[in-house]
Amino acid sequence: MIKQRMLFTFTEEIIKDPIIYNLNQQFNIITNILRADIAQDRGWAIIELEGSEEDIEHGIAWANSRGIRIDPAGEIIVEDQS
Repeated sequence: MIKQRMLFTFTEEIIKDPIIYNLNQQFNIITNILRADIAQDRGWAIIELEGSEEDIEHGIAWANSRGIRIDPAGEIIVEDQS
């Protein structure tokens, strides 16, 4: 499992969609909102994503396809599974 902090930037078209919820439900990613500024027509959030590298990659690709800009917001933390 890894943890990765990402900056999500939302546009007016996508601001009301449950993107963070869907990352958890569809891609088995644990999400932790660290900071956010959300308005009716735009927003951003720094979100820590925790899960397998493959699940996180698929979740980010899906969110990008929905119109969300996603940029790294910190280092990747790999947790020892032993």
